[in-house]
Amino acid sequence: MATKTKQEISVEDKLRALYDLQVIDSRLDEIRNTRGELPMEVEDLESEIAGLEKRMAKFQEEIEHFNNEIEIKKDAIKNSESQIKKYAKQQDNVRNNREFESLAKEIEFQELEIQLSEKRIKEFSAKIELKMTSVGDLKDKLNSLANHLKHKKEELDSLIKETEKEENFLLKQSQEFAKLIDERTLKSYNRLRNNSKNGLAVVAIERGAAKGSFFTIPLQKQMEIATRKKIQTDEHSGKILVDEELAREEEEKMVKLLK
Repeated sequence: MATKTKQEISVEDKLRALYDLQVIDSRLDEIRNTRGELPMEVEDLESEIAGLEKRMAKFQEEIEHFNNEIEIKKDAIKNSESQIKKYAKQQDNVRNNREFESLAKEIEFQELEIQLSEKRIKEFSAKIELKMTSVGDLKDKLNSLANHLKHKKEELDSLIKETEKEENFLLKQSQEFAKLIDERTLKSYNRLRNNSKNGLAVVAIERGAAKGSFFTIPLQKQMEIATRKKIQTDEHSGKILVDEELAREEEEKMVKLLK
């Protein structure tokens, strides 16, 4: 490959580098397209699993909170039972009915506190049961999604492994050809690729029109393109244009390189 710098490179060499870069990037697109929707499917599954795990963690926190509340209520019951025993013992030593009735009210109040705590314990237990059911359902769904993700990742990894060597080689070549192109032109190339459905930024003239276009290019402009003295673009798509002969020469060169 040529070792010319960006300053030394001619317009023709720049056009050749652009077309070579396009051939390489198009091949990279083909490789990545063989993976279809797999990368997106893997990403979506990972995102869904992360969301479910977050919900699971929230349910676990709520269950822990309810269990703590149950322990608090159990301690309250023990305290009320202790108070009832104390008041009952004090009733044995009262001097009048007024003191007895006062202690009886305290006992009644503590009994009501016990009933209220027991009611709250039942409510918390019911909530825990519901949350545990939800956790069980989430675990089943997570296991199913994890297995699905595993298979999808294995499928994707297999496809990547099949083309890994070629893809790495192409990426290196893409970087090498990009070095021959000035920053402004390279930015334009990348913008055109990103805005094109088929990723084409540089196209050859075929039968008087830009490849893939039905708009005929004026003969005068075709002749100017063939001189390779200036980078010309298609007025309809903005794509960079090269003459048919240059395209054929570079395609033959790239076939040998990519072998």
